[in-house]
Amino acid sequence: MARIVILGAAESGVGAAILAQKEGFDVFVSDKGSIQNKYKALLDSHGLPWEEHQHTEGLILNANEVIKSPGIPEDAPMVLKIKERRIPIVSEIEFASRYTDARMIGITGSNGKTTTTSLIYHILRSAGFDVGLAGNIGRSLALQVAEKPHDWYVIELSSFQLDGMYTFRANVAVLLNITPDHLDRYDNCMQHYVDAKMRILRNQQPDDCFIYWAQDDHVGRELAKYDVESRVCAFSDTEGPGFDAFPTDGTLHITAPVLFEMPLAELSLPGRHNLRNSMAAAMAALAAGVAPADVRRGLSDFPGVEHRLEKVCDVDGVHYVNDSKATNVDACRWALESMTTPVVLILGGTDKGNDYNDIKALVAEKCRALVYLGADNGKLHRFFDEMGLPVADTHSMADCVEACARLACPGDTVLLSPCCASFDLFKNMADRGRQFKALVRARLETSAPNTATQS
Repeated sequence: MARIVILGAAESGVGAAILAQKEGFDVFVSDKGSIQNKYKALLDSHGLPWEEHQHTEGLILNANEVIKSPGIPEDAPMVLKIKERRIPIVSEIEFASRYTDARMIGITGSNGKTTTTSLIYHILRSAGFDVGLAGNIGRSLALQVAEKPHDWYVIELSSFQLDGMYTFRANVAVLLNITPDHLDRYDNCMQHYVDAKMRILRNQQPDDCFIYWAQDDHVGRELAKYDVESRVCAFSDTEGPGFDAFPTDGTLHITAPVLFEMPLAELSLPGRHNLRNSMAAAMAALAAGVAPADVRRGLSDFPGVEHRLEKVCDVDGVHYVNDSKATNVDACRWALESMTTPVVLILGGTDKGNDYNDIKALVAEKCRALVYLGADNGKLHRFFDEMGLPVADTHSMADCVEACARLACPGDTVLLSPCCASFDLFKNMADRGRQFKALVRARLETSAPNTATQS
């Protein structure tokens, strides 16, 4: 019996373990950290052996294949030992795709993945498709394949997941953009990160579709290096030759893969970056065979995504916006571009090799004050303090929200758009966003009734 070892016992790892057991493998699950109780209970209910707080070499290095959590770095000591033994390492998505004939829509990009993935899923589900949501959001793809299979899956794919994918085929592949992110995991080499994103093209066939943003600095140039068999469709900020989707005269026009039009005013998501996300989602849904009328309805009634430019509430005349998903500089730039009032900007966390020059002009133009939120805010001080804006240095969300309330004036927007990962002070970006919302809403409860309103 072949042996599968899973490193990391969270959503993807536990799902992979359950699927591997169902497919007849000898399975062992190992996590260097703590395993959440709900995942321990799930593993125990299936009789799956596991360990936490350690990696026992004798139970791991005898594997025929290892399924690695995308959060575990490639240079982790146990990963290096596995590579020394030439044991194949794959991602949960790669493993799960072997055991389903479902059609796959894969979405990647440095920014906009979650919004676009959620929007595509919303459109397909509203149109009556049998569809699952997986990858960075939704339930484990492997667990769905094992226990509740679907005809279609919409999958948000990070570069880390793509690194461990070899035979996976996206019937519809969406590449939103490539901007600097996670460079600390790619030897601080942008090309290595670009190569990871371009892996979404692997294994596509002539009846598949590849969708990308025409104005991206990298994708068009990179495509010339690949023998692309699938149909290539480009969406653009402006009308022009070779563009298959674009806005003009107040209308969203799509010429491929299917003719489609709708007024821009009907789109539920505001902002230029969300127009790109909407174009990509519409093209992907049309490529999947959704009727144009259903696409139009889905684009107009989509409610949005938690932690992405999410309106929290107004307190004492100040607007609070949760953009905790902005874990890189480009995402923060998009958020700042959409602001129409003076901003108190919350920055900080685990820096991923950020270059803050990309938002310096916007900070000078839009921001009233900066609030740093991190275990170590030294790099932020060195870069931004010389701009002369009021600055607060904080190391907890409670202190951060208090500082924001002190620095903001009525009519301002307090924007949590940190540019950084969250793991120095929080469990993850969702924990960071939810703490922010809870503390802001607590201020709402104690604020004078005539000055506070719920959004």
